[in-house]
This record gives sequence, C-alpha cells and structure tokens, in this order.
Amino acid sequence: MTLFHIFLVAVIQGITEFLPISSSGHLILLPKLTGMADQGLVIDVAVHVGTLFAVILYFWSDVRGALLGLPRALSGRADTPGARLALLLLIATIPVVVCGLLLKLSGYDENMRSITVIGWTTIIFGLLLYWSDQIGRRQKTTQEWNITDAIIIGLWQAIALIPGTSRSGITITGARFLGYRRQEAARISMLMSIPTIAASGILLGAEAALEAESTVLISAATAAAFAFLAALAALSLMMRLLQSVSFTPYVIYRLVLGVILLGIAYS
Repeated sequence: MTLFHIFLVAVIQGITEFLPISSSGHLILLPKLTGMADQGLVIDVAVHVGTLFAVILYFWSDVRGALLGLPRALSGRADTPGARLALLLLIATIPVVVCGLLLKLSGYDENMRSITVIGWTTIIFGLLLYWSDQIGRRQKTTQEWNITDAIIIGLWQAIALIPGTSRSGITITGARFLGYRRQEAARISMLMSIPTIAASGILLGAEAALEAESTVLISAATAAAFAFLAALAALSLMMRLLQSVSFTPYVIYRLVLGVILLGIAYS
C-alpha cells in the first residue's frame, strides 16, 4: 500500500467510526471510486486500534472510573459510579459479542458485505435515526442509564453487525427512543464503542497475526496514527456540534450515500 492509500483508509475509518454515517459504506465505496485494492486485515485491525485510543482519550475520565470500578462490578458490587458504568458497559456489550461470534461461525458475515445491502441499510437506518431524533421530549442523562436500558441499547448495537447500519448511528437511535438527550445518547454510544471495538480488535487481531510481516506492521502503525487523529477530530467536532445541531445533517448525508451505493449496485 502507498502512503496515500493508507492515509485515505485510516482517515475514512477514523472519521466514520464515530459519526452516525456508516464506516463500511465508505470503505466499500473507496475502491469502487478509486480502483484501489482492499487494504487487508492487518490494516483493518490497525485503524480500529487507532479509533479505540481516540475514544478512550476523549472520554478518559469516564474510562478511568470504569476501569477502577471494574473489579467491584465483576464481584457484583456496582456501588460506585465507576463500578456501575463498568457493569452497564459489560451488559451492553454482550449481545453484539454473542451475535458477532454466531455470524462469524456461520459464515453469514461475509454474505452481507454487498453494496446492495449496505446501500439499503445506510438509507433505512438513516431514516430511523431521523425518526428517533425528532419524536417527543428527551431529558434523560447518562446518570439515569440503567440495566434495562443497557440491555435494550445493547440489542440495538447488535443490529450494527449488518454492514451499513453504523454502530454509532444505531446505538444513538436506540438511546434517543429511550428518551436520552442528543449529547447523552452520543456519549453512551461512544462509551459502548470501547469494549465493542476492543472485542472486535482482539478477534481480528488473532487472524491478522497470521499474515503480519515487518513491512506490513510499519504500514499498520502509520494507519493507526492517522486513524487516531481523524477519529479524535471527528469525535470532538460531533460532540461540540450536538449542543446546537440535530442529527439531520448526518441523515441527509446517509441518504445521499445510500443512493450512490444503490446506483452502483444496480448499474
């Protein structure tokens, strides 16, 4: 891979990982528009690691509390804010891990990676995000996040295993339907991404280790750095904009992207 190719893949993944616009749709579109080859598993793992460090840094205060509270949560004592957050994140991650393993073992995960599927899911779940963002009054905060809501949003997150759905988009959708404010819904979604991306990275990393070479590892480190910077910038911008802007611009963008993908699929 050329440095420019690595840069493109990393920046696209970094920006789209946390914005509710589907990273898979963009990564499918990239080779179609440029003729570039697939980046490979090692680079996939690297850019995921980069985005993981970005969200950890941005929400370090919450992450630190959850890490310190994890031993208490595992022992069944969620009696501190950190332990409570750790427990809720663990509960919310279970559905996507279980469903992801089942899909991987069945082989259906590869069957869903078509431009047609991604085009339709980009549009359908974009409209669902718009609906959830518009109806009713939402006042709930992360302090009100509870086990029931963690299970429900965790089930929403499992839907993101369908390419084009957008993990951040579908979890924000679920949180908005449950009554959480825009910034709070995004915050819950971003915190949920940490164990999810980590679990995915471990699974992909085990496979990537088989094809790792010294030259590939240098490219991977470069990709991780680019993805980290892009993800941190995108995350910071989105959280700041949500103070005054709805999710409608992202929905419009998804509709345009979905139409482009379907145009390619049916041409």
